[in-house]
Parts: sequence; structure tokens; C-alpha cells
Amino acid sequence: MNNPELSIVIPLYNERDNLIPLEDKLEAELSKLNLSYEIILIDDGSVDGSAHLIESLQKHNPRIRLIQFGHNHGQSAAFSAGFKAARGQIIVTLDADLQNNPADIPLLLEKMQDYDVVCGWRHKRNDPWIKRVSSIIGNAVRNKLSEEEIADTGCSLKAFRRECFDKVKFFKGMHRFFPTLMKMEGFRVTQVKVSHHPRLHGESKYNIRNRLFSSFLDLMAIRWMKKRQINYDIIKED
Repeated sequence: MNNPELSIVIPLYNERDNLIPLEDKLEAELSKLNLSYEIILIDDGSVDGSAHLIESLQKHNPRIRLIQFGHNHGQSAAFSAGFKAARGQIIVTLDADLQNNPADIPLLLEKMQDYDVVCGWRHKRNDPWIKRVSSIIGNAVRNKLSEEEIADTGCSLKAFRRECFDKVKFFKGMHRFFPTLMKMEGFRVTQVKVSHHPRLHGESKYNIRNRLFSSFLDLMAIRWMKKRQINYDIIKED
């Protein structure tokens, strides 16, 4: 395939039961766009046979590409590998658990006419109450300390121009701060309301315990980077 116009980048870990309905939904929606596209699935060390199923899907869908890790390295590593492999001019990310709806991808692409990054905002969450409350608190603290106004940084449904990744440094936990990192490089960032659906298969990989401490450390690093960012205005240069 020649370089497509659109790359769909999806990290996954033990999502075998979601993969067939995910492909069906993606193909149904992407086929309406009149754009060439590829679907990059990054298997982050799954042990449930996800990679084997993806290889079966590839036999009838040449648009699917597989990146398989030997061990579980985390969502940031999976995103990083997917971004480096992506060939499209616009890169769309989403989760493999079907809580993000592929039907919302056109909402993001419409905004790309005026912006470089479009972030999905799950304004009506379909998660257990403890997860909803922790997300509200986490977003509020994150926005306060990083001086941001993004309502839902945890939503994986986002769209980027590929040049957004030319200068951004990748690190563990980076996926929580994409809007801030992109703004620091001068890119235009906005958000759009998207739908959110309950998980039907598999288990969530995140909880308060495995996110709180590492997220706070990453937030402090981002805050330091913003405070120490070099800015200047040149009024003359001969």
C-alpha cells in the first residue's frame, strides 16, 4: 500500500474478544470517509492470543498492520511504536476495548481543518462510579498544575497531524499529556465531545492504585518543563 491519508493507531493488551467487533466497526465507519487508511494494532505483550487473531484478520484485510511486543511495556510504549510506524498524514488513536466509538472519528477529522490536535471528550462516561470520580479529580488536578483546560486527557480517541511527533520527546506516561506536549511545540489543540460505551469484554487495565503515583510524578515533570521552557522574541536579526 502507498502511504495512506489516515493511520488508525490502537494499542491493546489482552483484548482478543473485542478485536473482531472492533474491526467490523472500524471498516464500517472508515469506508464512508473516502480516504485511504491503515489500521495499526500494537499488541503490548498479550497472553490471550490477541496477536494470533490479528494475523487471521490480516488475511482478509490488507489494511491491518500488526506490531507485537515480546512483553508488556505499557501504553506509552505502544503508542510510540505505532506513531513511528504510521504512514498517514493524520493519525487517529483509540482504545481497543470498544468504549471509544469509531463512528466519532469523523467528528475529530472535521476539526482537523482548523487544528493540529483534536482530543475526544467523554462528556458522559459509562464507567463504574469510582472510575468516574477518580477521573474527574485527576483531570482537575492535572489541569490546575499544568495550566491546561482539557476536560478529558485520559480519552484515547484523539487525532494528530503527523508532524506533531517530529519534535515531541517520548517517555513513559506521555499519553496522559499529549495536549500539553503539543501546545509546547506550538501546535493548535482543541477538544470535541464524543460518545463513550461500557466495556463488554475483558477487564480494564487501569485503577487508582496503578495510576496515582506515577501520574503525579509525570505531572510534576510536565509542570517543570513548562516553567523552564525557553521563550524569546527577536525584533531584529542582521
